[in-house]
Amino acid sequence: MDIAISNALSGLVAARQRVAVAASNIANAGSDGALPGQSAEPNAPQAYVPLRVDQQSLEAGGTLATTRSVDPSFVTAYDPNAPYANAAGEVAAPNVDLATEAIDTLAAARAYEANLRVVETATEIDREAVDLGRHDLTA
Repeated sequence: MDIAISNALSGLVAARQRVAVAASNIANAGSDGALPGQSAEPNAPQAYVPLRVDQQSLEAGGTLATTRSVDPSFVTAYDPNAPYANAAGEVAAPNVDLATEAIDTLAAARAYEANLRVVETATEIDREAVDLGRHDLTA
């Protein structure tokens, strides 16, 4: 496989992973729960733990994307009507910044498009090379 295609494919996978993580964070941004160790309810819901994707370049080329939990995973929010709120009316809300998630989604979409264009261009160059080789054999 062409090295350019291989590198671009790793970029496509990383971009897809970034979009999936951002979508999950956005969808669960309102999934709050009890503050750890402070709920009187034994089965109180836990706040969604948001994720992030760390991307690093590989020496051999391409990129590696790894998913891990955001730290800290929650912020304290005030919701006295929640059945799992502590005595002060506080709950754990996922540590998700919707603006950052939206920007990350757009950046990942652009990275996906760029890597897809690399794959298309490298494939086109490979086809041209094969066609030139065939032309030389028939000449």
